[in-house]
Amino acid sequence: MSMMLLALTVFTAAPRVDAGVPWQGESMPLQLSVRSPEDLAFKAAAERQYLVFNLLTSGKLAWDRGDFEGAATRWESLLRTPSLPPELDALVRPLAKQARARAGGDAAPMPEPTVTMTPMEPERPEKVTPQLFAVGGVVTGGGSHGPGGAVVVLRRTDGPTPKPRATRVKAVVQKDKRFMPHVIAVPVAATVEFRNDDELFHNVFSLSKPNDFDLGLYKSGAQREQVFGTPGPVQLLCNIHASMNGWIFVSDSPWYAQADASGRFTVKNVPAGQYELEVWHEWSTQSPKQQVKVSGAMSELSLVVDGERRAPAFVPDKSGKQRQPQLGY
Repeated sequence: MSMMLLALTVFTAAPRVDAGVPWQGESMPLQLSVRSPEDLAFKAAAERQYLVFNLLTSGKLAWDRGDFEGAATRWESLLRTPSLPPELDALVRPLAKQARARAGGDAAPMPEPTVTMTPMEPERPEKVTPQLFAVGGVVTGGGSHGPGGAVVVLRRTDGPTPKPRATRVKAVVQKDKRFMPHVIAVPVAATVEFRNDDELFHNVFSLSKPNDFDLGLYKSGAQREQVFGTPGPVQLLCNIHASMNGWIFVSDSPWYAQADASGRFTVKNVPAGQYELEVWHEWSTQSPKQQVKVSGAMSELSLVVDGERRAPAFVPDKSGKQRQPQLGY
C-alpha cells in the first residue's frame, strides 16, 4: 500500500432516474469517522469503491434514457480511474466507445475526477516485545575473603549494548567507621548519596581515576552526593579513618548483578543473544571473562575468581601520601 491513500470524490450534478426517484448522488453519502490509520484506510477504500460503482451505474442510467453524452462521459471517467480491475475495463471500454459514437463521436471536454490526497503515516511494523530471561549461577574463589560482593556484568557481542538508565542510589552509609554496603554496583552516570550515621566527622574520597573525588569534611547526619560517569571499580576511603574502605563498581551495561555472601547471583531481564560475561572482585587480580549464549533462563553458570591481590603497603590519604600513624587513625 502506498504511503499516500487516494480518497476520491466526484463532484458533478446528480442525475435522476426515469421513474422520478432521485438518484442518491455522486458524492459519498456515508459519514465515516476516522480515528486511526485503519479507519482512514477503510474510508479511502470505501470511497474508491463508491466512485467505481457510481460511474458504472450512472453511466448505464444515462444510456437507458438516451443520454449517450452522459453515458460516454461517465464511462470514460471510469476508465481513467487508477488501478481499475482489468475485467471491468474490458466490460466498460466497448460500451464507452458505442456511447461516444452515438453522442457524435467527439469526446466533449470534461473535468478529471477530483482527487483529494489524504496523507497517512507510514505503516509501522508491529512492535515485538523481546522475551527476557534471568541469567544466574555461582561465583567461587576470592581467597580467604570469599566470593561475596563479586559483580557480574553481561555485554552483547552480537550487537550494541544499550546504556543503562541513570539512577539515584540511596545510600552508601558511614556507620561504625565502615562503609555500608562494603561493595555496591551502580549504573554509569548514577548519583550516589553518602550519609554519615556516625557521631563523628568523615571525609570520604577516592583516588580511582577518572572517578576520583573528595566530598570534604562533613558531620554526623550530613549527606553528600557524587556522580560516577566512567565505568569501572572505584575504591572508597576516608581521610580521617584509615581503617575505612569500600568499593563502588560502575557498570556500562544494564545487565549486571552482585553475588551474595555464598556467591549466588542473578542478572534479570536479559534478552536472547550472544554475550561476554565479566566478573569483578575486589581481591582478584584478574576480571575473568567468558562467552555466554542466552536463549532461555540460566541458573547454573559457574564462575571463578582468584583472591591473589595483596593489600597495599599503606592506606593513602587524599593526597596519595602515607598517613602519619601517630595521629591515631
